[in-house]
Amino acid sequence: MYSDSHFHFQLLTDGDTERGADILSQMAQNRTVFALDIGTRCDDLAARQDYLADCLDLVEDSVLKGRAEKMLYFSAGIWPDADAINERERNMEELEDQIADATEEDGRFAKKLAAIGECGLDHHGDYDWSLIAEERELFAMQLRLAKQLHLPVVVHSRDAFEDTLDVIKGEGYDCGVIHCYSYGLEEAKAFLDRGWYIAFGGAVTYTKKNKMHDMEELLNYVPEDRLLLETDAPYLTPVPLRGTPNTPLLISYTYEFIAAKRHIGIDKLCKLVDENCKRLFSIK
Repeated sequence: MYSDSHFHFQLLTDGDTERGADILSQMAQNRTVFALDIGTRCDDLAARQDYLADCLDLVEDSVLKGRAEKMLYFSAGIWPDADAINERERNMEELEDQIADATEEDGRFAKKLAAIGECGLDHHGDYDWSLIAEERELFAMQLRLAKQLHLPVVVHSRDAFEDTLDVIKGEGYDCGVIHCYSYGLEEAKAFLDRGWYIAFGGAVTYTKKNKMHDMEELLNYVPEDRLLLETDAPYLTPVPLRGTPNTPLLISYTYEFIAAKRHIGIDKLCKLVDENCKRLFSIK
Protein backbone atom coordinates (compact mmCIF):
# COMPACT_ATOMS: atom_id res chain seq x y z
CA MET A 1 0.00 0.00 0.00
CA TYR A 2 0.93 3.69 -0.12
CA SER A 3 2.70 3.68 -3.47
CA ASP A 4 4.88 6.73 -3.99
CA SER A 5 5.36 8.06 -7.48
CA HIS A 6 8.01 10.65 -6.68
CA PHE A 7 10.79 11.04 -4.15
CA HIS A 8 14.48 12.00 -4.04
CA PHE A 9 16.06 9.22 -1.99
CA GLN A 10 19.59 10.58 -1.68
CA LEU A 11 18.29 13.97 -0.59
CA LEU A 12 15.90 12.61 2.01
CA THR A 13 18.60 10.47 3.65
CA ASP A 14 21.45 12.97 3.14
CA GLY A 15 23.75 10.17 2.03
CA ASP A 16 23.19 8.09 5.18
CA THR A 17 22.98 4.50 3.89
CA GLU A 18 21.91 3.09 7.28
CA ARG A 19 18.98 5.48 7.41
CA GLY A 20 18.23 4.65 3.79
CA ALA A 21 18.20 0.94 4.57
CA ASP A 22 15.84 1.56 7.49
CA ILE A 23 13.41 3.53 5.32
CA LEU A 24 13.50 0.86 2.62
CA SER A 25 12.84 -1.84 5.23
CA GLN A 26 9.84 0.04 6.61
CA MET A 27 8.46 0.61 3.12
CA ALA A 28 8.85 -3.10 2.44
CA GLN A 29 7.11 -3.94 5.71
CA ASN A 30 4.25 -1.72 4.55
CA ARG A 31 4.19 -3.74 1.31
CA THR A 32 4.72 -0.70 -0.88
CA VAL A 33 4.03 -1.73 -4.47
CA PHE A 34 5.83 1.05 -6.31
CA ALA A 35 8.42 3.68 -5.37
CA LEU A 36 10.00 5.95 -7.97
CA ASP A 37 13.32 7.64 -7.24
CA ILE A 38 13.38 10.78 -9.36
CA GLY A 39 16.27 12.29 -11.30
CA THR A 40 16.87 16.02 -11.65
CA ARG A 41 20.34 16.21 -13.22
CA CYS A 42 21.80 14.77 -16.39
CA ASP A 43 24.51 12.89 -14.49
CA ASP A 44 22.76 11.66 -11.34
CA LEU A 45 21.30 8.31 -12.42
CA ALA A 46 24.39 6.16 -11.84
CA ALA A 47 25.08 7.75 -8.46
CA ARG A 48 21.47 7.31 -7.32
CA GLN A 49 21.45 3.67 -8.34
CA ASP A 50 24.79 2.98 -6.65
CA TYR A 51 23.56 4.65 -3.48
CA LEU A 52 20.33 2.67 -3.35
CA ALA A 53 22.24 -0.54 -4.07
CA ASP A 54 24.36 0.22 -0.98
CA CYS A 55 21.20 0.83 1.05
CA LEU A 56 19.66 -2.43 -0.12
CA ASP A 57 22.80 -4.36 0.79
CA LEU A 58 22.38 -3.18 4.40
CA VAL A 59 18.86 -4.62 4.69
CA GLU A 60 19.48 -7.78 6.71
CA ASP A 61 16.07 -9.44 6.34
CA SER A 62 16.15 -11.23 2.98
CA VAL A 63 12.38 -11.07 2.52
CA LEU A 64 12.28 -7.33 3.12
CA LYS A 65 15.33 -6.83 0.90
CA GLY A 66 13.58 -8.66 -1.92
CA ARG A 67 10.40 -6.61 -1.53
CA ALA A 68 12.36 -3.37 -1.37
CA GLU A 69 14.34 -4.13 -4.51
CA LYS A 70 11.17 -5.13 -6.34
CA MET A 71 9.32 -1.89 -5.49
CA LEU A 72 12.18 0.44 -6.47
CA TYR A 73 12.22 2.14 -9.87
CA PHE A 74 14.07 5.11 -11.30
CA SER A 75 13.54 8.05 -13.58
CA ALA A 76 16.22 10.09 -15.32
CA GLY A 77 15.76 13.70 -16.31
CA ILE A 78 16.97 17.29 -16.22
CA TRP A 79 15.32 19.90 -14.02
CA PRO A 80 15.27 23.31 -15.77
CA ASP A 81 17.77 25.37 -13.82
CA ALA A 82 19.74 28.06 -15.67
CA ASP A 83 22.92 26.01 -16.04
CA ALA A 84 21.06 23.01 -17.43
CA ILE A 85 19.14 25.21 -19.84
CA ASN A 86 22.26 26.95 -21.14
CA GLU A 87 24.13 23.64 -21.51
CA ARG A 88 21.10 21.70 -22.76
CA GLU A 89 22.75 19.90 -25.67
CA ARG A 90 25.67 18.68 -23.58
CA ASN A 91 23.32 17.77 -20.76
CA MET A 92 21.11 15.74 -23.07
CA GLU A 93 24.13 13.83 -24.38
CA GLU A 94 25.17 12.98 -20.82
CA LEU A 95 21.62 11.97 -19.91
CA GLU A 96 21.40 9.59 -22.85
CA ASP A 97 24.82 8.11 -21.99
CA GLN A 98 23.73 7.51 -18.38
CA ILE A 99 20.52 5.85 -19.54
CA ALA A 100 22.41 3.61 -21.96
CA ASP A 101 24.82 2.52 -19.21
CA ALA A 102 22.04 1.96 -16.67
CA THR A 103 19.98 -0.22 -18.97
CA GLU A 104 22.74 -2.67 -19.89
CA GLU A 105 21.44 -6.20 -19.45
CA ASP A 106 23.91 -7.23 -16.74
CA GLY A 107 23.16 -4.25 -14.48
CA ARG A 108 21.38 -4.70 -11.14
CA PHE A 109 18.70 -2.17 -12.12
CA ALA A 110 18.81 -2.84 -15.86
CA LYS A 111 15.03 -3.08 -16.15
CA LYS A 112 14.24 -0.45 -13.56
CA LEU A 113 14.22 2.74 -15.62
CA ALA A 114 10.52 3.60 -15.60
CA ALA A 115 10.33 7.23 -16.76
CA ILE A 116 12.04 10.32 -18.12
CA GLY A 117 12.04 13.29 -15.77
CA GLU A 118 11.47 15.19 -13.85
CA CYS A 119 11.57 17.77 -16.59
CA GLY A 120 9.46 20.70 -17.60
CA LEU A 121 9.11 24.41 -16.85
CA ASP A 122 9.42 26.46 -13.67
CA HIS A 123 8.51 30.15 -13.80
CA HIS A 124 8.10 30.67 -10.07
CA GLY A 125 9.59 33.66 -8.30
CA ASP A 126 12.41 35.67 -9.85
CA TYR A 127 12.35 33.84 -13.19
CA ASP A 128 14.75 34.88 -15.96
CA TRP A 129 12.39 35.33 -18.90
CA SER A 130 15.31 35.64 -21.31
CA LEU A 131 15.66 31.83 -21.03
CA ILE A 132 12.09 30.90 -21.92
CA ALA A 133 12.78 29.69 -25.48
CA GLU A 134 15.76 27.62 -24.39
CA GLU A 135 13.88 26.23 -21.38
CA ARG A 136 11.04 25.14 -23.64
CA GLU A 137 13.57 23.50 -25.96
CA LEU A 138 15.13 21.50 -23.10
CA PHE A 139 11.69 20.24 -22.13
CA ALA A 140 10.86 19.36 -25.73
CA MET A 141 14.14 17.46 -26.10
CA GLN A 142 13.24 15.26 -23.13
CA LEU A 143 9.73 14.64 -24.43
CA ARG A 144 11.28 13.45 -27.68
CA LEU A 145 13.69 11.20 -25.78
CA ALA A 146 10.81 9.67 -23.83
CA LYS A 147 8.91 9.03 -27.03
CA GLN A 148 11.99 7.39 -28.55
CA LEU A 149 12.41 5.13 -25.51
CA HIS A 150 8.67 4.47 -25.11
CA LEU A 151 8.71 5.79 -21.55
CA PRO A 152 6.31 8.06 -19.65
CA VAL A 153 7.39 11.52 -18.58
CA VAL A 154 7.37 13.04 -15.08
CA VAL A 155 6.54 16.69 -15.74
CA HIS A 156 7.45 19.55 -13.42
CA SER A 157 5.25 22.57 -14.11
CA ARG A 158 5.14 25.54 -11.75
CA ASP A 159 3.54 28.86 -12.68
CA ALA A 160 3.94 27.77 -16.30
CA PHE A 161 0.71 26.09 -17.33
CA GLU A 162 0.26 27.63 -20.78
CA ASP A 163 3.87 27.13 -21.84
CA THR A 164 3.90 23.57 -20.49
CA LEU A 165 0.77 22.65 -22.41
CA ASP A 166 2.05 24.38 -25.54
CA VAL A 167 5.32 22.42 -25.55
CA ILE A 168 3.44 19.16 -24.98
CA LYS A 169 1.07 19.95 -27.83
CA GLY A 170 4.00 20.80 -30.07
CA GLU A 171 5.69 17.45 -29.44
CA GLY A 172 2.43 15.49 -29.53
CA TYR A 173 3.55 13.08 -26.82
CA ASP A 174 0.94 12.63 -24.12
CA CYS A 175 2.25 9.92 -21.83
CA GLY A 176 3.09 10.71 -18.24
CA VAL A 177 2.19 12.52 -15.07
CA ILE A 178 2.00 16.15 -14.01
CA HIS A 179 3.76 15.82 -10.67
CA CYS A 180 3.00 17.81 -7.50
CA TYR A 181 0.02 19.30 -9.29
CA SER A 182 -0.38 22.98 -8.35
CA TYR A 183 -3.00 24.33 -10.74
CA GLY A 184 -6.79 24.45 -10.67
CA LEU A 185 -9.68 22.50 -12.13
CA GLU A 186 -9.66 23.99 -15.62
CA GLU A 187 -5.95 23.30 -16.05
CA ALA A 188 -6.49 19.74 -14.84
CA LYS A 189 -9.17 19.27 -17.48
CA ALA A 190 -6.71 20.35 -20.18
CA PHE A 191 -4.08 17.82 -19.07
CA LEU A 192 -6.59 15.03 -18.47
CA ASP A 193 -8.21 15.55 -21.86
CA ARG A 194 -4.84 14.86 -23.45
CA GLY A 195 -4.36 11.65 -21.44
CA TRP A 196 -2.07 12.81 -18.64
CA TYR A 197 -2.13 11.52 -15.07
CA ILE A 198 -2.27 13.95 -12.14
CA ALA A 199 -0.16 13.43 -9.00
CA PHE A 200 -0.88 15.13 -5.69
CA GLY A 201 1.67 15.57 -2.93
CA GLY A 202 1.65 16.76 0.64
CA ALA A 203 0.88 20.34 -0.41
CA VAL A 204 -2.80 19.45 -0.74
CA THR A 205 -2.92 19.19 3.06
CA TYR A 206 -1.90 22.87 3.30
CA THR A 207 -5.18 24.01 1.75
CA LYS A 208 -6.78 26.91 3.62
CA LYS A 209 -10.40 26.73 4.69
CA ASN A 210 -11.53 29.34 2.17
CA LYS A 211 -9.95 27.28 -0.63
CA MET A 212 -11.10 23.85 0.57
CA HIS A 213 -14.19 23.71 -1.64
CA ASP A 214 -12.07 24.25 -4.76
CA MET A 215 -9.58 21.61 -3.60
CA GLU A 216 -12.34 19.08 -2.95
CA GLU A 217 -13.81 19.77 -6.38
CA LEU A 218 -10.40 19.24 -8.00
CA LEU A 219 -9.63 16.06 -6.07
CA ASN A 220 -13.00 14.60 -6.98
CA TYR A 221 -12.78 15.61 -10.64
CA VAL A 222 -9.62 13.59 -11.37
CA PRO A 223 -10.82 10.15 -12.54
CA GLU A 224 -9.91 7.07 -10.53
CA ASP A 225 -7.72 5.78 -13.35
CA ARG A 226 -5.62 8.99 -13.60
CA LEU A 227 -4.82 9.68 -9.96
CA LEU A 228 -1.37 9.29 -8.39
CA LEU A 229 0.02 10.29 -4.99
CA GLU A 230 3.57 11.24 -4.13
CA THR A 231 5.83 12.65 -1.43
CA ASP A 232 8.43 14.67 -3.37
CA ALA A 233 10.58 13.84 -0.33
CA PRO A 234 12.38 15.49 1.35
CA TYR A 235 10.03 18.35 0.44
CA LEU A 236 6.30 19.10 0.93
CA THR A 237 5.86 17.24 4.20
CA PRO A 238 2.13 16.84 4.83
CA VAL A 239 0.22 18.23 7.79
CA PRO A 240 0.57 17.56 10.73
CA LEU A 241 4.35 17.33 10.25
CA ARG A 242 4.78 20.26 7.88
CA GLY A 243 8.13 21.93 8.39
CA THR A 244 10.05 18.71 9.03
CA PRO A 245 11.94 16.66 6.42
CA ASN A 246 9.64 14.48 4.36
CA THR A 247 10.08 10.75 3.68
CA PRO A 248 7.97 8.19 1.80
CA LEU A 249 6.84 6.89 5.20
CA LEU A 250 4.78 10.05 5.70
CA ILE A 251 2.73 9.68 2.53
CA SER A 252 0.01 8.02 4.60
CA TYR A 253 -1.14 11.49 5.72
CA THR A 254 -1.67 12.51 2.10
CA TYR A 255 -3.59 9.30 1.42
CA GLU A 256 -5.78 9.96 4.46
CA PHE A 257 -6.51 13.53 3.35
CA ILE A 258 -7.40 12.61 -0.23
CA ALA A 259 -9.41 9.53 0.75
CA ALA A 260 -11.53 11.71 3.05
CA LYS A 261 -12.10 14.34 0.37
CA ARG A 262 -13.03 11.71 -2.22
CA HIS A 263 -15.25 9.93 0.34
CA ILE A 264 -13.61 6.54 -0.14
CA GLY A 265 -11.70 4.18 2.11
CA ILE A 266 -7.92 4.35 2.31
CA ASP A 267 -7.62 0.73 1.17
CA LYS A 268 -9.58 1.53 -1.99
CA LEU A 269 -7.44 4.59 -2.67
CA CYS A 270 -4.26 2.55 -2.18
CA LYS A 271 -5.52 -0.09 -4.59
CA LEU A 272 -6.43 2.31 -7.37
CA VAL A 273 -3.15 4.25 -7.04
CA ASP A 274 -1.20 0.98 -7.14
CA GLU A 275 -3.01 -0.02 -10.33
CA ASN A 276 -2.41 3.40 -11.89
CA CYS A 277 1.31 3.20 -11.10
CA LYS A 278 1.49 -0.25 -12.65
CA ARG A 279 -0.32 0.91 -15.78
CA LEU A 280 1.52 4.18 -16.36
CA PHE A 281 5.00 2.89 -15.56
CA SER A 282 4.50 -0.59 -17.10
CA ILE A 283 5.07 -2.42 -13.81
CA LYS A 284 4.15 -6.08 -13.57
